[in-house]
Amino acid sequence: MNDAEITARMSELGIELPPPPKAVAAYVPVRIAGTTAHVAGQVPMQAGILMNPGHLGGNVVVGEGQAAARQAALQALSALRDALGGFDRLEAITQVTVYIASTPDFIDHPTVANGASEILAEILGEPGKHARAAIGMVSLPLGACVEVQITAQVSS
Repeated sequence: MNDAEITARMSELGIELPPPPKAVAAYVPVRIAGTTAHVAGQVPMQAGILMNPGHLGGNVVVGEGQAAARQAALQALSALRDALGGFDRLEAITQVTVYIASTPDFIDHPTVANGASEILAEILGEPGKHARAAIGMVSLPLGACVEVQITAQVSS
């Protein structure tokens, strides 16, 4: 898919990417090395406010975690588009890692991570399907319930 096709697909789905995120510490939002683009982990923000802070299995329910993972994935996609100057160079999302702040007894990490995986596949089709890890954490930056990191294959 090229930039115009992806933009049209998002329009069909009623999805608008958020503004590209800015780094809030000593890192860059996207690092391109050869034909690999590494997108820094994104915590879900809406209008500058952290979305669904807390822990899955505690004060955050699975549906809220999925929505947060979806938002973080959209932010990562926005950062990638910005770094590439559009989607024309994007070949595939190859790896997604979803970090999930959770209580020790929480076991639905894959279900939460589906919020990120499903939106990428919905927007990008086959190139959006990826390998994935869903990892439970004791805490995440800013008290986020999820953080999403993406690796993509891009053309040079």
